[in-house]
Amino acid sequence: MKSQDYIQLEENFAAHNYSPLPVVLCRGEGVWVEDVEGKKYLDMLAAYSALNQGHRHPKIINALIAQANRLTLTSRAFHNDQFGPLCKLLCEITGQEQVLLMNSGAEAVETAIKCARRWGYTRKGVPPDRAEIIVCANNFHGRTTTIISFSTEPLYRDGFGPFTPGFKIIPYDDLNALKQAINPNTVALLVEPIQGEAGIIVPHPGYLTGARQLCQEHKMLFILDEIQTGLGRTGRLFCYQYEAARPDVLILGKALGGGCVPISAVLSSREIMSVFVPGNHGSTFGANPLACAVAIAALQVILEEKLPERSFELGNYFMTRLKELNSPRVKEIRGRGLFIGVELKPEAGTARHYCEQLLKLNILAKDTHEQVIRFAPPLIIKTAEIDWAIERIAQVLK
Repeated sequence: MKSQDYIQLEENFAAHNYSPLPVVLCRGEGVWVEDVEGKKYLDMLAAYSALNQGHRHPKIINALIAQANRLTLTSRAFHNDQFGPLCKLLCEITGQEQVLLMNSGAEAVETAIKCARRWGYTRKGVPPDRAEIIVCANNFHGRTTTIISFSTEPLYRDGFGPFTPGFKIIPYDDLNALKQAINPNTVALLVEPIQGEAGIIVPHPGYLTGARQLCQEHKMLFILDEIQTGLGRTGRLFCYQYEAARPDVLILGKALGGGCVPISAVLSSREIMSVFVPGNHGSTFGANPLACAVAIAALQVILEEKLPERSFELGNYFMTRLKELNSPRVKEIRGRGLFIGVELKPEAGTARHYCEQLLKLNILAKDTHEQVIRFAPPLIIKTAEIDWAIERIAQVLK
């Protein structure tokens, strides 16, 4: 079948909750993917940072196959030989003490919310059902009913109420607003170190450090959602490492699964994690041996191949080359590492149009928040491949 045949099948039989670019992919290796007609594209989205290690990294695929040939699922009713080793590795690289594994990023965020609320009741002494969590406008933490309850994006909320109470929304990158929002029932601040879906919004230096200090002063948890920004994407293993902003609770996902399987993690101290007891939280597929084996290999690739360092170096190079284009259509270029947003001027048209033009030139990128083109390729990309992309991006932006 041809691309249009596959697209038509989706149109007829799949719910229309996405609006993908008109390309049907069937193969991938490294930073390159191929459609059903055999046309190759440079992947500049990396499945929203789930493919930091690239498509089908040999070490990760070998771990996947080896584990699939041994044991894939046990549920948490029993132990397995991959869960403990992964938890140990995660604690070693994060400096945290304990891990709770889930599947999707949204599940991990929900886990962190439950953790913060129960911690507030059992450790801080907040009255029952009165806990408040502070979040930021233009956040993106997932699309469950609870999470969209504190979204400021109308599209995510329209028609899905009633919404879950217990959240207070403040402006992003505003320490004064945070300070004013805190009250005795506040148990946590949940925040992204860089807002990805909002258009790659990078806060001012010192924001995360200041937020952490306010959380400490008011005995509340500093929760960082590093599902997109973590594991090398922004030029550090974790984005918070640009500042003195180590979180009380760290949320990871996406690249933890090496582009193969869904797996997410919530990490914290023993004291905070002690709010979980047998039976009050769980997941059938959470910590399954197949995902754990893949995650171990995925983390090893990130560390052994120094992907955070590559991201830092090549991200700076990529942004420099983009700025050198000096396009009259571009309002701003921002980001950290290989997490880059190109914001277009309103009169230039929508970012979707430019992504469609890039598709014709064999580059896969995605629009976000109408005017921003997101560039976030696998961290294994080479300088020559960035140069190849810049030639084509120049054609579209000029």
